[in-house]
Amino acid sequence: MFKINENYLKLPGSYLFSTIAKKVNTYQLANPDKEIIRLGIGDVTLPLSPVVIDTLHSAVDEMGKKETFKGYAPDLGYEFLRDAIADFDYKRRGADIKADEIFISDGAKSDSGNIGDIFSVDNKIAVCDPVYPVYVDTNAMAGRTGDYLPDLGKWSNVIYMPCTKETNFAPELPKETPDIIYLCFPNNPTGATITKSELQRWVDYANKVGAVIIYDAAYEAYISEDDVAHTIYECEGARTCAIELRSFSKNAGFTGTRLGFTVIPKDLKCGDVMLHSLWARRHGTKFNGAPYIIQRAGAAIYTEEGQKQTKSMIDYYMNNAKVILKGLTDAGYTVSGGVNAPYIWLKTPDNMTSWEFFDYLLEKANVVGTPGSGFGPSGEGYFRLTAFGSYENTIRAIDRIKAL
Repeated sequence: MFKINENYLKLPGSYLFSTIAKKVNTYQLANPDKEIIRLGIGDVTLPLSPVVIDTLHSAVDEMGKKETFKGYAPDLGYEFLRDAIADFDYKRRGADIKADEIFISDGAKSDSGNIGDIFSVDNKIAVCDPVYPVYVDTNAMAGRTGDYLPDLGKWSNVIYMPCTKETNFAPELPKETPDIIYLCFPNNPTGATITKSELQRWVDYANKVGAVIIYDAAYEAYISEDDVAHTIYECEGARTCAIELRSFSKNAGFTGTRLGFTVIPKDLKCGDVMLHSLWARRHGTKFNGAPYIIQRAGAAIYTEEGQKQTKSMIDYYMNNAKVILKGLTDAGYTVSGGVNAPYIWLKTPDNMTSWEFFDYLLEKANVVGTPGSGFGPSGEGYFRLTAFGSYENTIRAIDRIKAL
């Protein structure tokens, strides 16, 4: 008889955002007259920029002509996109990353879950707490996290690095030595950042103990402060210890069109084996490439016009973040984030648990956010709101919360 991967049976409940969707849908069915404002998931609401739309149309026209039709994409992605990424995202920041070290994918979420394929199940992971659920859940599916301890909200074989108010919501170097370290800056869910010198400490630490850093830089385009690195490869020694994940979803609004990339320098090795070679083998075997028209659209954001339009989109969402930050502060909430990231992290009032506050906001203000406990045990008593809604809905949501 066939057997299943029993690691899936260890997972508690459903995926965080699936649980939220079910609760909201149940409430909506029971209260069809209520207008719900959703500031929970990190999904964008602005349409794709004009230069992206124009490029998509042109690329579709190419696909309709024999002379310019494209079939399967190259394993790493089209050279025109990888060259643009290497020049704009890395070389101009002084980071030594070459085009053939960049792997185009359908998004950072996929890559953050799939990257574990090239690592032994015996590796021990360290994660920020709270943390984007995909890092932990996909390692649990692979059998790398031990057993789930429901009373603690933790896995037995995971090193948790608490990110609390006392640490400015940034992790401290772990006391127990990990093999794989997951870092995300600007952070999801807290919106926190660390300085370039603080990030250098992590690079130095990883090289010293022989760990690899999985660095999620999906929100780098939202950085506004000068002393925050846009890529881990701004740090000396990162080429020998770090893999970086990037996304077009949040900077250019590609949540519905799907595009991202992973960088693995050829200097990153386990003994004599290049991780670049392992990921290339995995990528070529399990992935058929992002569509040509989407890769063309991605390259368009690196043009002068594309950068102007992308900045305008980012400015729009960050203005929403300012509205949320000021509105909640005026209402007496303890808040952080919203400066280098489109997420606002707030302390729940009156000692409410994260899920109690979720229900309270949904029922009393018809506003949806994300319970902090869904991101890990240190998220209990906190709540995340996103700035990705429309400006009008953001204003209305904050007015409703202030009226409670």
